[in-house]
Amino acid sequence: MDFLEFVQKNEITLLDGAMGTELKKRDVMGNFKNNIENREIVKDIHKSYLKAGSDAIITNTFSMNRLYLKDKSKDYDLDLINKAGVKLAKEVVGPNQFVLGDISSTGKLLKPYGEYEEEQFIEIFQEKARILADEGVDAFIIETMVDLREAVTALKACKSVADLPVIVSLSYNTIDKGGRTVMGNSAAEAAQKLQKEDADIIGTNCGSLDPKEMAEIVKVLKDNTDLPIMVEPNAGQPKLKGEETVYDMEPDVFKEGIMACIKAGAEIVGGCCGTTPQHIKELSKEIGKD
Repeated sequence: MDFLEFVQKNEITLLDGAMGTELKKRDVMGNFKNNIENREIVKDIHKSYLKAGSDAIITNTFSMNRLYLKDKSKDYDLDLINKAGVKLAKEVVGPNQFVLGDISSTGKLLKPYGEYEEEQFIEIFQEKARILADEGVDAFIIETMVDLREAVTALKACKSVADLPVIVSLSYNTIDKGGRTVMGNSAAEAAQKLQKEDADIIGTNCGSLDPKEMAEIVKVLKDNTDLPIMVEPNAGQPKLKGEETVYDMEPDVFKEGIMACIKAGAEIVGGCCGTTPQHIKELSKEIGKD
């Protein structure tokens, strides 16, 4: 059974929670070589989510594209970092558990706001998607996108290199006017455009909305597409404590917000920044995965 078949046959598919904030707890957040230098830490985080009930885990390859890595260091190996990310995830999944290849923004802007053409972004995303596909991911997840145009370039890239399901998820900062990203894209616009461009699953993650507010975005997406809808909220609004950004929504409150998203039409659920294996475990119990 492939990932899309699994989603279609199950009422709810449960993804994992945050990777970045879990790495931060272990004092290795921000190390783009974690998949090589801290392999057991990454694997342990993956294992903890699978133990909590996740049907699928997301590779630790979030921003590992050429443009992002070039800004971090001259000493990087794009191929090695992404291959290692897939390998670590594949080493811990069992039967009927899936590995989603994580792709996110370049960190740059398309013209006229930036210096890049859409064709350049497509080439950059193709380069990464090809590595993930060759290493055996079950699907791609394009997430935390704030520019619909960039999301579409990533989608086109994935579709051009492999016959795998593609999830495309944008981050919304407001529920006003039908939900808007920081670049001004509406949830309705995103749903219609992504379906037209042959996305297999669409959704929303991260951003500035709490889980219950995300249910409002899910409603808009549901009204504008017949594709499955994914939602991965943060563990509440980010708060600044001293110089540290924290997410302190308790698992039971997070669970209530996710259930509102499910009621609104979400079929694939998980967590983003600040969510932990305990958040996923509480959700797993609620939806009957545990």
